[in-house]
Amino acid sequence: MTTRLIPFIRDRAVGQSLPAPFYVDQEFFDLDLDEIFSKRWLFVAAEAEIAEPGDYVTITFGTRSVIVTRDDAGRVRAHHNVCRHRGARLVTEPGGSTGTIVCSYHSWTYGMDGRLLYADAQAPGFQKSCYSLRSVHVRTIAGLIFICLAAEPPTDIDEVAEIVEPYLRPHGLAGAKVAKQTDVVEDGNWKLAMENNRECYHCDGHPELLNVFFPTWGYSHNEAIPSRLRPVFARYRQATAELIEIWGRHGLPYPRIEQLDTRTTGFHIEREAMDLAGESFTLDGTVACTRLLGDFGEKRLGRLSMHMQPNMWLHVTSDHALLFSVIPIGPDKTLVRTTWLVHADAVEGVDYDLDRLTSVWDITNQQDADLVALAQQGISSPAYIPGPYGPSEFQVEAFINWYITALRDNLAIPAAPITPTLITDTAETA
Repeated sequence: MTTRLIPFIRDRAVGQSLPAPFYVDQEFFDLDLDEIFSKRWLFVAAEAEIAEPGDYVTITFGTRSVIVTRDDAGRVRAHHNVCRHRGARLVTEPGGSTGTIVCSYHSWTYGMDGRLLYADAQAPGFQKSCYSLRSVHVRTIAGLIFICLAAEPPTDIDEVAEIVEPYLRPHGLAGAKVAKQTDVVEDGNWKLAMENNRECYHCDGHPELLNVFFPTWGYSHNEAIPSRLRPVFARYRQATAELIEIWGRHGLPYPRIEQLDTRTTGFHIEREAMDLAGESFTLDGTVACTRLLGDFGEKRLGRLSMHMQPNMWLHVTSDHALLFSVIPIGPDKTLVRTTWLVHADAVEGVDYDLDRLTSVWDITNQQDADLVALAQQGISSPAYIPGPYGPSEFQVEAFINWYITALRDNLAIPAAPITPTLITDTAETA
């Protein structure tokens, strides 16, 4: 990192969007890969994507690539996607199933647990046990797979898991199956994709989603609700009161827990009401899959939502789960992956129609991609200067604060002293 970047990190103004270099500079993008994506826990897949031994997925960002596998004993493993012979990339497909991992260069062959099984024509005394694939830290939480490339990953992942697992586990995500997965490449920086998800100030741009998603998200009963949203907010409070009784009857935790920028592995989790029928992300709010997740037999559960810094969010309803991951491609390119999970026994065409299950978020994802592209275009203009966050954008501020704090901590850059604001009497005088 050059010293040119230090003032931007040191002097970031609280409550404002970041200066343009954070979003457009290759050097900042490389720094994000080195200091954020290589040193924090990343959400990479659902266990349902590697349900059987031999299944694998690959995750690639920048020059880094990781293979996540399920080995013959059923354990989830993660390894660098680099052959131990002369460094060739081993797997080029995004996912699949195989008995072994074979390097296409010289046929070195590895088991799904990373052990070197075969290496032809080596010198006498060559020991295969010394050339296993380099492992990557991996952690599963209630059916979600996280990896960390750091030699010493953040240890608070265990505390986070202890908090969020009681929310997630009742829905049985570890035993679900993938109904659909889509990749959308957004023409914007990865931070813009995350910021966009952290507020509903823009939600008028999602008319399909707003059939069931209350646009009051980001406000509380103690804050000034815009007059146009007051009827909606009253409906939200009524739906919430009704759902609290349902959640309590099923023993489902629901209070908001928000530690987005107060710990290394920042997160947020809560249950919230949904509009109309309140059951699912469909145009009328009724379930899209009649075979429900978990064992509740209750269609109206609202939504369980979770965010984790730096690259994931999810929603779980009674009938399906939506998992989102963000992977940087370049300063102005980001992969947003969406995975729909349904009950393992649900049958497409019988228990659910795939278009009905996925259409609301398919549309919403494209709308978000268009908005992120507009933001990237504007920020790339010489006319751009950082603007203020509004009250409902508090989670955007929390994300940026987490991000800047991580850079400052990793790089030992102290925050700039806060200059007191001079307050003058502006009242009119005679």
